Amino acid sequence: MELLTTNNVWMMICTALVFFMHLGFAFLEIGLTRQKNTINILFKNIFIITTGLLLYCLVGFNLMYPGEFNGFLGFAGFGLDAPLADGTLDLAYNEGYTYWTDFLFQGMFAATAATIVSGAVAERMKIGSFMIFTIIYVGLIYPIAGSWKWGGGFLDKLGFYDFAGSTLVHSVGGWAAIVAVWLLGSRIGKFRDGKPQAITGHNIPLATAGVIILWLGWFGFNGGSVLSADPGLTSLTLVTTCLSAAAGGVVSLLVSSVLYKNLDLTMFLNGILGGLVGITAGADQMSPTDAILIGSVAGAFIVFAVSFIDRLKLDDPVGAIAVHLVCGIWGTLAVGIFGALAGWNQFLSQLAGVASYAVICIISTFIILFILKKTIGIRVSEREELEGLDSHEHGMNAYPDFRLNEH
Repeated sequence: MELLTTNNVWMMICTALVFFMHLGFAFLEIGLTRQKNTINILFKNIFIITTGLLLYCLVGFNLMYPGEFNGFLGFAGFGLDAPLADGTLDLAYNEGYTYWTDFLFQGMFAATAATIVSGAVAERMKIGSFMIFTIIYVGLIYPIAGSWKWGGGFLDKLGFYDFAGSTLVHSVGGWAAIVAVWLLGSRIGKFRDGKPQAITGHNIPLATAGVIILWLGWFGFNGGSVLSADPGLTSLTLVTTCLSAAAGGVVSLLVSSVLYKNLDLTMFLNGILGGLVGITAGADQMSPTDAILIGSVAGAFIVFAVSFIDRLKLDDPVGAIAVHLVCGIWGTLAVGIFGALAGWNQFLSQLAGVASYAVICIISTFIILFILKKTIGIRVSEREELEGLDSHEHGMNAYPDFRLNEH
């Protein structure tokens, strides 16, 4: 009983840290975009959290953890139904935490996938269309895909390994983001004569604060994925997480400074996030040296991926595709290259997992957004985009112009 209490308290702390990450995402997104769209981005982030939790309660949790099922699709019923013993909560649910803690911790993960998409489509997507997409993607697609590994599905049987979600969370959001950005098109003024133009964010200090908050939240994201307060495994996971983040940031800074002859803070910040995403699939399996190598490669990938995405004329205002998709794929494959599970068979299993999630995410996102595009539309008008989504979609401004009344 004492061990269960200790484990459960740690898991609840980690749940709070993952919840706190949503503030980091919000700060990062508004900092890297323009002032006139701040309310719109904040609204989307709050909508994702609130709706995501309700949907995960109603259907998501039991889609993702259906019990015995065919390995592809299962459903344990609507709502939450905690196991009871003698009319009270069954504390033998597992050794790490209670049923309620399990639901809430996993529910915090669920909303993250849509938050990744929010940043990628910033400044030009209709709020109504985004809300419909979020409901379907978080409510159905994410938990079904998650069941393939974490729910004991066919990828779990295949030996695919994803400790805390380089693929199951980050790539699931990243694949959706790249399809959404392609269908939406670029922001007005982003490309001139085929060349990308910088559209600078309005508050880089907020973006920096967002990244630091996300790094802190990753202590819960990865640390909680141990699913207990095991002192050795938890502390190792936090060390590998931090080292990969630091290496990602430093290498991203070095590579970008060599290529572009400047010290780009935004590239530095995205390098940190790339390192965090990269280590997430195998944080519990890596040595400190492995973690530094994984983060270093992720940091370099960030710089080249951002440039490549621009060359494809895909407009991603916050670098979400480079961070969450590219580094998510890298981190997943790295499990077969580094650490305790390294080996050719494991690498093939990781590759199969990456391909499987690519298929379900690309197809489902395209179907949802294509239908929305042909019916209610997914992009705001040119006037709305130029004047800002805050005033047109929400009827308010994030930074109103206060003036003292003169008498």
